[in-house]
Amino acid sequence: MDQSLEVLYQQATQAFECQNYQQAALLYEQLIEQEPDHVQFVWQLGLTYLLLGQEAEAQFTWMMPFSAGSADQVEAWTIDLAQILEAEADRQAKAGEWQTVWLIRQHLRELLPTEIHNLLHLVQAAIRLGRFDTDDLTALTLTPLLRSQSFSNLDPTALLQTVVAALEHDFTNPQVQTFAEAALSQIEDADRILDILVAKVHELDQRSRLADARLMSYLAEMCLRYAPNDLYLLKVLSNCQEQLGDYAEAVVTARHYLAACQTPIDQLTAIGFLCIKLLKLGSGWQEVEVLFDRQKTLIQRLITDYYPDPHQPLLPALLSFCCFYPYSLCDRPAEHRYWQNQLANVLQTDLEFQAQLNGWQRQSRPVLAQGSANRKLRIGYIARYMVQHSVGWLARWLMQHHNLDRFEIYTYHLHVPEISHFTNHWFVQPVTHATQFANTHWVQVAQQIQQDGIDILVDLDSITYTETCRVMALKPAPIQVTWLGFDASGIPAIDYFLADPYVLPDDAQTYYSEKIWRLPQTYVAVDGFELGIPTLRREELRIPNDAIVYFSAQDSRKRHPETIRLQIQILQAVPNSYLLIKGLGDVSTLRESCEQIAIDAGVSIDRLRFLERDGNELVHRANLGIADVVLDTFPYNGATTTLETLWMGIPLVTLVGEQFAARNSYSMMINTGITEGMAWTADEYVEWGVRLGQDLNLRKTIAAKLRQSRQTAPLWNTAAFVRHLEDAYQQMWQIYCNSLSPNSYGC
Repeated sequence: MDQSLEVLYQQATQAFECQNYQQAALLYEQLIEQEPDHVQFVWQLGLTYLLLGQEAEAQFTWMMPFSAGSADQVEAWTIDLAQILEAEADRQAKAGEWQTVWLIRQHLRELLPTEIHNLLHLVQAAIRLGRFDTDDLTALTLTPLLRSQSFSNLDPTALLQTVVAALEHDFTNPQVQTFAEAALSQIEDADRILDILVAKVHELDQRSRLADARLMSYLAEMCLRYAPNDLYLLKVLSNCQEQLGDYAEAVVTARHYLAACQTPIDQLTAIGFLCIKLLKLGSGWQEVEVLFDRQKTLIQRLITDYYPDPHQPLLPALLSFCCFYPYSLCDRPAEHRYWQNQLANVLQTDLEFQAQLNGWQRQSRPVLAQGSANRKLRIGYIARYMVQHSVGWLARWLMQHHNLDRFEIYTYHLHVPEISHFTNHWFVQPVTHATQFANTHWVQVAQQIQQDGIDILVDLDSITYTETCRVMALKPAPIQVTWLGFDASGIPAIDYFLADPYVLPDDAQTYYSEKIWRLPQTYVAVDGFELGIPTLRREELRIPNDAIVYFSAQDSRKRHPETIRLQIQILQAVPNSYLLIKGLGDVSTLRESCEQIAIDAGVSIDRLRFLERDGNELVHRANLGIADVVLDTFPYNGATTTLETLWMGIPLVTLVGEQFAARNSYSMMINTGITEGMAWTADEYVEWGVRLGQDLNLRKTIAAKLRQSRQTAPLWNTAAFVRHLEDAYQQMWQIYCNSLSPNSYGC
């Protein structure tokens, strides 16, 4: 190519790259006039026409050389043109121009109809454009191609990425599933398959959306063909099965998970995981007790033999799996807390070891001026569930009443991809500063809290969401507190557990590792609850207007068979009464269990009603109005459900125990001025249930007292509660400052 042509070609190339396609076309036309046998110019001109939207001109331009070439030339030219189109399709893909990508690759397909990589890219482009359907698979003949021959040069990553994209688009479609199976048959490297598919499972798992559960389940089952004992996949599959309402299959998979565990640490986690699945199924209560005994042996072995292992870190989920479900079984807090505290102690040691591997260093706090014990304190609240969840519904009022003249309030939102309107309104706007963490490593979260200079860090989740325990174990704040989510975690880095005079018995400090800080009245308060429109009507449930309606709304983990028996005894003693049962869990198993207990007691099963969950919390609260009496569970009481019941002015029957989970309702009733319905034995529970069902005037009296309590009771006075809480924070800080030497850091 002479110099003038070279200059002209460079100008054409520059115009093309700058997307000045009109100018590029003119220059390529000039090049062809001067060098008509240079087919490279022809290919570029046709591509330029295509990008100008002149598809017919592009096809005509390309076909001119082909019509006059020999067989060998046509073969060579086809490869040349295909390479040019491939390169431009890749360039357009990087720019996100998927319509153009699709168009170019359709023309590439006309040149090479069975070029497998181009067909795969066509599928991906169609998916991105939202135009992919089964007709595309049929037209592309992609599945028959994959079935009929082996492609030695096939890029397995590209193939698997297409499979994942197609499944994510419409995995329920049989043709998509057939394509996926044909694609997997092309790949001999099982590790490559697992790398891609498990990565997608993990991505979906992090999003934690119910809409993804079916796809996660499908992908996990696909992966388990290649790694049948993979612990992560088995756990994910079981969780998905539960989310989709298949509780029995979730238990089967959880059993497989336990059987696949090789180490005591994995077995510890798996036993707890299986126990929770069994309780959610609503069966296997005796088996759970046996498993708990086995688990205690493993905990003791872990405590005795523990050493930090970078290849098998301990997970905070151990606290939930090992210590959460015993609350459903029996009321023995001293025993349960012993094992929980022992495990939490080992867990903190391991988390500190893991954190050091990830660059954690606890920073010294700067020396502050004399008298700074009275300065404006920085209070941090950390949680996953500052959302429409029990934690969020109860903690939200706190943020409205904090005195920002005395305190700076920080909120730390863990694993929250985006801040919802609810969270923004209740936990972001009212506070000094809010920080959202989507997939941030827990060490970085601790570093941020430390950098913010938080004085008192409050864990709202506790073992409701055990990932929060990772951060708390590093003690990024000099004072750390557990409140609200569930019982205390037992982690040594926690200084205080907020309670009141009632929710823990007088001797509780003997078995808690945290210092119990008892607020003077109540450990929780709300200003009220919003209500929706009720959707339950007696006539639709076939319940007479003059009947007594008992109501129980708890998930299956709280429905111990002995509690169900007590509730059936109440029903038996009160003619013309019905029991409405609602909550999370396997409805068929729950129905079978309740009906069998009723039959054994001689109570007609027609007096039981099993309700679907309501669409949202506001409707659920409104539907409580159908009840004459609410029956609490034992040894695991309601908490948010109890507050909602009392706010609605409905009499409640509760059995008071010793553990935190068995005293929530007791504390809340005391703090509304209600003792009617409070039982200390099983017989008293039945007696109160019967009495409240039979005595209309007593029910009216309680309802009136509850309505009046809205104006007077500590439970409904968040402003006063927050003043008590702020005084507690100030006292905690003063104690901390007094514990330091004059030259110490921190105050």
